[in-house]
Amino acid sequence: MVVRTTAASPKKRTKSPEETHIDESAKVHTFSNLSGAIEIGARVVIAPGTSIRADEGTPFHIGDDSKIQDGAIIHGLEKSRVVGDDGREYSVWIGRGSCITHMALIHGPAYVGDRCFIGFRSTVFNARIGADCIVMMHALVQDVEIPAGKFVPSGSVITSQQQADRLPDVTEIDRAFTRHIVDIDLASSVPVKAHSPATPPPAAAINIANETLYRNSVTPMSLNTNIRAQVRSLLSQGYKIGIEYADKRRFKTSSWLSAGFIDGGREEQVSQSLEASLRDLQGEYVRLIGVDPAAKRRILEMIIQRPEDTPGEPARTTTAVHGGHGNGNGHSDLSVQVRSLLAQGLKIATEHADKRRFKTSSWLTGPAIETKSEAGIIRDIEAIVTENSDEYVRLIGIDPQAKKRVVEMIIHRPGSAPASNGSGKASSYSAPASNGASYSSSGSLSGETIAQIRSLLAQGYKIGTEHADKRRFKTSSWQSCAPIESNRESDVITALEDCLREHSGEYVRLLGIDAKAKKRVLETVIQRPDGSVSSNGSSKTATVAEPSFKSSASGSSGGGTATLTSTLTAETIAQIRSLLNQGHKIGVEHADKRRFKTSSWQSCTPIDSSRESDVVAALETCLRDHQGEYVRLIGIDSQAKRRVLESIIQRP
Repeated sequence: MVVRTTAASPKKRTKSPEETHIDESAKVHTFSNLSGAIEIGARVVIAPGTSIRADEGTPFHIGDDSKIQDGAIIHGLEKSRVVGDDGREYSVWIGRGSCITHMALIHGPAYVGDRCFIGFRSTVFNARIGADCIVMMHALVQDVEIPAGKFVPSGSVITSQQQADRLPDVTEIDRAFTRHIVDIDLASSVPVKAHSPATPPPAAAINIANETLYRNSVTPMSLNTNIRAQVRSLLSQGYKIGIEYADKRRFKTSSWLSAGFIDGGREEQVSQSLEASLRDLQGEYVRLIGVDPAAKRRILEMIIQRPEDTPGEPARTTTAVHGGHGNGNGHSDLSVQVRSLLAQGLKIATEHADKRRFKTSSWLTGPAIETKSEAGIIRDIEAIVTENSDEYVRLIGIDPQAKKRVVEMIIHRPGSAPASNGSGKASSYSAPASNGASYSSSGSLSGETIAQIRSLLAQGYKIGTEHADKRRFKTSSWQSCAPIESNRESDVITALEDCLREHSGEYVRLLGIDAKAKKRVLETVIQRPDGSVSSNGSSKTATVAEPSFKSSASGSSGGGTATLTSTLTAETIAQIRSLLNQGHKIGVEHADKRRFKTSSWQSCTPIDSSRESDVVAALETCLRDHQGEYVRLIGIDSQAKRRVLESIIQRP
């Protein structure tokens, strides 16, 4: 069958009494379907497979140099009208130089301005699109008026005027891309001589597109990767996304104003709307809202713009001002902690207290930290620390689902320097070079303690701490430190070092807790008040040899220095192993010389564990705690509730 490129007779196409007027220079394909009162201007190109029916809604106007590509549909409702540029009423008005691409639907009442581009499979219904607008692929524009020169991203659903007003502007890259699409299609369907001189040749358009590879419009206030990742996460879970804003006065009172929800489930569509909102609300606080429509509750509130932010400027990285927890590299320790909390989906907050409140643990809640980005949180923490430079400030990690705290970490102390130089109260997780386990009051943990922590966490146990001054220690009246909810080794170590620093000059002991059985599996002292057993006063660190399970107990003295090395004998180890194999519990008692004469023994800390290594460690701890006293091992039959063994394992 021969395909003609000249205009067909209107009479053959018209199915209604009203006539279709086609300019002589227009190119209308034989396989197109035209009916009703249609005005087709000069140099218009109508490709095969189009359906332009003005037999119900009428009339239609297609302006000069416009192009209607294969499969496009233009229909109209019977009574609804729009006002064209000539002041008359039309069901559909398409301006000069516009392009309606493949499978697009323009359903009147609709107005498409001059030099517009309507992308593949997009729909325009009961809407006005201003001049020089670009509507990308698979978009819906309904019941709105889009201002001139706006860009509608692919997949957008624009059904409210508020959405239309926030659309980004068209860029030169967008125009180059649309010219490329239009001219390639034109070259494949119409002879070269049919091109208007006003239209650039196809080769030139292709070169432009190749030199400027198309990408979606990058607006002046673009979203950073953290925000885009958050948007992607919310959309993948089926949540709705909204926006709220507040000026500085409202921000202080948390009086946010709603900017509505963003319709659509495509990331690019939501990102474009967010960018438009950031531009419109420049100079104000803007926060992203994630809403679970099924549960009808908010699952995310995240500040994405602040008044001081500059359009086009990436997220800033600032140095947090904090003391007592640095390692000579600025805020890297805090950054690691913040990053860890965010990775676990936890919320971050702060508390502060002056010296009086700190002694009674009467903390005051700091300003809310809404942002979810690491840089934003550090910036907020820096501001909080600056405001409370003469007070204690601690970081709080909160599980929003369980509604409980999982981390409490002091990040600033009164009088501390803004950035640590690595000396003083430095945080160190490495084992000391010596063979012994150093229990010091400097706030650092020994290699043995780190190994115990790792072992407890690997077995699923929880970690706790207790402290006592010298008076309470003698009566075993321990006081609990802040709970450690985390099961991450780095978090536990950080919390322990905080506890050691907070209670320097006191006894601190590490607890291993079986949460299911609700019992303790380990109690070991990891800090002592003076940290010394030296008589010359030159050392502030007590070094006690690690349990070696050797069959010797030795003591040496000389030069004014007395160092006691206390180890369990092979016989004692064999007794412990035998008792545990029989299912018996292990206990320990101690007595000084006076009480020993009257058999007035005092109980040591109970040993709840049934693991040999834990029992031996607890016994070694008891021996160190009661040097210069009698200590005896107790074997207990818990079912018969009686003792099966009493053996002295240390003498003064």
